[in-house]
Amino acid sequence: MIKVLKSYSGLAVFSVLLVAFFSFKSEHFFSAGTLISLLNQIPALTVIAVGMTFVLIIAGIDLSVGSVLALAGSVIGVAIVDWGWSLAAAVGLALLVGALCGTVNGAITVKWAIPSFIVTLGMLEIARGGAYLVTGSSTKYIGNSVEGVATPIGVLGLSPAFVIAVLVVVFGQLVLSKTIWGRYALAIGAGESVVVYSGINPRTVKIGVFAMSGMLSGLGALFYASRLGSADPNAGIGLELQAIAAVVIGGTSLMGGRGSVVRSFIGVLIIAILETGLAQIGASEPTKRLITGFVIVIAVVADVYRVRLAAKGEKKLEIRS
Repeated sequence: MIKVLKSYSGLAVFSVLLVAFFSFKSEHFFSAGTLISLLNQIPALTVIAVGMTFVLIIAGIDLSVGSVLALAGSVIGVAIVDWGWSLAAAVGLALLVGALCGTVNGAITVKWAIPSFIVTLGMLEIARGGAYLVTGSSTKYIGNSVEGVATPIGVLGLSPAFVIAVLVVVFGQLVLSKTIWGRYALAIGAGESVVVYSGINPRTVKIGVFAMSGMLSGLGALFYASRLGSADPNAGIGLELQAIAAVVIGGTSLMGGRGSVVRSFIGVLIIAILETGLAQIGASEPTKRLITGFVIVIAVVADVYRVRLAAKGEKKLEIRS
């Protein structure tokens, strides 16, 4: 239990310091309204970050998630507005489209041993082009049929989208830490050749991870459309960079083999706190991007030092034994 608390302590302290700083700079930041608004804005990024965590854990990367979200959202809009489908049927199709895009990413990466960076960069363009074609390059206004997903409910004022996103985080962490499939993913990232020599086929796990990332992008499309009340083919531009930033800030290694879904969620919160706080103190867009970039670089550097310290600790244990 103590070890678990220590693993989150650094991120927790950094989050508290950010909140304290922005509360000092803006009298409106430290309020229930700001907190609730912040939480209700992050469901799409949260579920995408869950998928990105698994992708980075297997030493891959998925640059297509923003465009896949746009394509899946466009499918939801066209299915409801043009085809007269129910919301449930439209969302089911969007999840299928997202999973299909992810499966294609994984299958090509595995089959021809092409770096996932290149494959998903191609899917980024394919999915974005598909979103424009599906919608005729125009926004589809869905309206009340989807807005309820993002509407705050209950005493706390949290939206169903946020509740679902938290459940996805919990489920993702359980899959990663408590299932054989999750342990295989960690092992593949740590050393795929060792997994192969152990008689385990890493291909199905890797394809499954990319398929999950795509499907969660489809779920993110629902959350995104519910906030806007429409399906926009331009949605999700730059979202892949935000997701990668949140996951890296959360401590998932870019080299693979190590990560935590819960820590990625905290990374999402840090990104959201930064964006909201900087907006409230009147920071310009260039300044916001500059500061966010510095935070990402610092997180990556810290990750390098964490790996080195862990390696030194293992060597000391070997010497003692």
